[in-house]
Amino acid sequence: MQIEPLDETKRNAFLSICVFAALSDGEKSDTERAEMQRIAEMLDAESAAPIIQRVLMGKLPLSEVAAALTSPSDRSLAYELALGVCETDGATSDAERSFLEHLRALLSLDASKTSAIESEVSAVALAVPTAAITVVPASVVPSAAPALNRPDNQKTILNYSILNGALELLPETLATMAILPLQMKMVYRIGKSHGVELDSGHIKEFVATFGLGMASQLVEGFARKFARGAMKKIGGKLAGRVADQAAGSAMSFASTYAIGMVADRYYAGNRKLSTAELQSGFNSLKDQAGALYTQHRTSIEAKSQTLNAASIFELVKPGAKDPV
Repeated sequence: MQIEPLDETKRNAFLSICVFAALSDGEKSDTERAEMQRIAEMLDAESAAPIIQRVLMGKLPLSEVAAALTSPSDRSLAYELALGVCETDGATSDAERSFLEHLRALLSLDASKTSAIESEVSAVALAVPTAAITVVPASVVPSAAPALNRPDNQKTILNYSILNGALELLPETLATMAILPLQMKMVYRIGKSHGVELDSGHIKEFVATFGLGMASQLVEGFARKFARGAMKKIGGKLAGRVADQAAGSAMSFASTYAIGMVADRYYAGNRKLSTAELQSGFNSLKDQAGALYTQHRTSIEAKSQTLNAASIFELVKPGAKDPV
């Protein structure tokens, strides 16, 4: 079925709640504020940026935002979005839990209505590798990054890129939440292929090198779906295709590809690349991935037709095989 664009009031309420959630841990740096402002400006609505600015300046009460959502399904979706953003960085902090409890009360959601949401979101958002870092003897790891990436890893990277491009074509919030955990799993597998067992903390820091925080990346993913009116709750039916869906899909494909290729070179070279070199390599590879997206677009669209809530859970669960 075709999903009609969200009306402006709902769209701004959902986005505002995502920003509240991203800021709920108390981290309100100038960089994060600038990133949230950029995300607001992605939306094609004159009122979006001023509303987000009000959130950042503490001039928009959460109670006012919550009151704009009157239907049970809208309230549940708002809580789901907030929970996904809060859990993206791992276990929620005391400040984030306090925010979620306050939001749940404002949305008049009782525990029986939120327990299923919490279970589903946690299963995806927290599905990251937890192995301890293993110190690898110098003789095992090359002393410098090779000129080319490992062929087997290149296949893994391409498969993850196609999968994440396909996930971005889906309207479910669950699909968007799965992209970051899958990127982390990809980095974990690449590190392991070079003899390094990485824990989730290191992987989060590595992935964050290419952006301004994992929470803001998830908010941006949600914002793209708000902009095209394609956001649906977990388990919803696949929405009709919208003209600009390819933009989000291409972005997820390209960022996954670039992260994977840089990770392969980084861990093959005994982690000797500087932050500036990592970022430069990522930006260059992300630009190059545009042509690859066009080449694999048919495969990405076909992959999206095979995905649903159950298959997404299978992809992110511990011990899941690489996508094929």
